[in-house]
Amino acid sequence: MSIQFLLCLGTLFLLAGLGAPIAYAILVSSLVYLFAAGQDIGLAGKVLMDGLYSSFVLLAVPLFIVAANIMNAGTISDRLLQFCIALVGRFRGGLGHVNIVASLIFSGMSGSAVADAAGIGKIIIEMMTKSGHYTRGYAAAITAASATIGPIIPPSIPMVLYALVSNTSIGYLFLGGIVPGLLMGAVLMGLNIWLSHRRNFALEPAVPLVELPQLTVNAFPALLMPAILLYGIYGGVTTPTEAAAVAAFYALVLAGLFYRALSLRSLYGILVESARSSAAVGIVIGGALILNYIVASENIPTLMAAQLVGLDIHPLAFLIMVNILLLLLGCVLDATTIILVIIPLFIPTCRELGIDLVHFGVVAVVNCMIGLITPPYGILLFVINAVTRIPLNEIIREIWPFLAVLLAALSALILFPGLVLWLPRTFGYLN
Repeated sequence: MSIQFLLCLGTLFLLAGLGAPIAYAILVSSLVYLFAAGQDIGLAGKVLMDGLYSSFVLLAVPLFIVAANIMNAGTISDRLLQFCIALVGRFRGGLGHVNIVASLIFSGMSGSAVADAAGIGKIIIEMMTKSGHYTRGYAAAITAASATIGPIIPPSIPMVLYALVSNTSIGYLFLGGIVPGLLMGAVLMGLNIWLSHRRNFALEPAVPLVELPQLTVNAFPALLMPAILLYGIYGGVTTPTEAAAVAAFYALVLAGLFYRALSLRSLYGILVESARSSAAVGIVIGGALILNYIVASENIPTLMAAQLVGLDIHPLAFLIMVNILLLLLGCVLDATTIILVIIPLFIPTCRELGIDLVHFGVVAVVNCMIGLITPPYGILLFVINAVTRIPLNEIIREIWPFLAVLLAALSALILFPGLVLWLPRTFGYLN
């Protein structure tokens, strides 16, 4: 490891510690390395543009963002929410169950935990607190925890980014996320049942079962989104990027023509907001491409792989060590940075140790999503605080049980790879 690279790392952590946006911290530290190493600064631009223009898969990111923002608009979210209330709202802790089931359904449309929390999550928090049966902190905590499912069940923007750095099939990654996402939902619902009975949460007024068919019909076109997406990819009709375009177009047709819930003015606002979100992700990706070039030029991944293989470490022990590291990093770094900058360091070692990259990728993404609710950084905690004004200390006080059960689910995924690989293998994946 050269002095120039140590200087790069020092600059990166200094700027991040001072509160600079992580994208700018990565870009500045990369430029510091190039300058200290005597390399042409223009090389940064070349690496960035080559990486962006040669990665067709990156087009899926803005398209999924547009689809999520359109699905958040108008009456689509309300229809899905009413369907969930009729389905599971009648049980004790019913609105907590509604919160989790809504996240499971909406995860098949957005691919973004932040979109889930800031959109439909905000609505459910208001319902839970208005009913008087739940504390503000509990409503916010269960919303943050359930929002982590969003990027696990396809579509998934983090899995698209992982596919970019690992050259792994997006289709098989999407398939691999379905069972883990359902497992996360199941453990969260189990915890909600236990806490609801322990705290004696009051029952919500039940929606008559006779109304369920009509509510299902109202929500059915929106519920078709994940099915269309998965059929397009696994039926060989579209590539994952083309499937993202189909998802955005379907969301537009559904909101604008079928439900008539989207005006030209609101569509303009959605496109502007989507462009801003895409640009924010793009800056991080651009900085990560340059930093990854620097890491590769220092030959660090190969050296790490050689050292670990030389120790004859067991693959399971390596997975556990990496996940502990990712959990710690998740306390201070955002998921995009971890996936684009940190995870590529371990991919050569995974190949050397025979660890399946689809299994590793899904587990890493789940890990990063848990990091979104891990204090002190926990970006989902800040997002919910911003949109609801619920104090952070109330949210953090209630988040720990949810964090514990999600860590238990993560442990199961690490110990039992079949939970991740069963569906991909069913559809022809050979590892």
